[in-house]
Amino acid sequence: MPLLILLFILVPIVELWVILQVGQAIGVLPTVALLVIDSILGGWLLRRQGRQAWRAFNEALAGGRVPARETADGALILFGGALLLTPGFCTDALGLFLLLPPTRAVIRRVVFRRGLKVGAAAFGPAGVWTARGGQWAARGAAARRAQSSPDYDVEGTANDVGDAGSDRTALP
Repeated sequence: MPLLILLFILVPIVELWVILQVGQAIGVLPTVALLVIDSILGGWLLRRQGRQAWRAFNEALAGGRVPARETADGALILFGGALLLTPGFCTDALGLFLLLPPTRAVIRRVVFRRGLKVGAAAFGPAGVWTARGGQWAARGAAARRAQSSPDYDVEGTANDVGDAGSDRTALP
């Protein structure tokens, strides 16, 4: 929490200082023009990269694989776009860094490696995807049952009908 408070105080102060320094070096109107042009180009790049990430996400789903890389790209693009919409040269530089595919790949690798060191895990319907193992692993009897018999109740609105040996009664 103190880190966030520090960032919310420190980042605007740094941004204002950089804008004032650029304004003194090249003038007020060119500085404002640079900020406006930067925002317009950033918005165009955000839209373009966002569409590509969405397309890659859908292709991964259609191919039957977990879209981990595509999801990370989408989150980085979203964060980069938010930084580009924030007025200032420092946040624009970081936002641009997150929007460009080569630099985004470097950041994604760093984030994934950081997750591997922490031992991050994602929980799914059939068990746990461990970042260290890199694959789904069934946990417990319920997870093994979920892997062997698929659950077709996508909406979560189905009611169980009395199974043999259960105390539930069948619906008419």
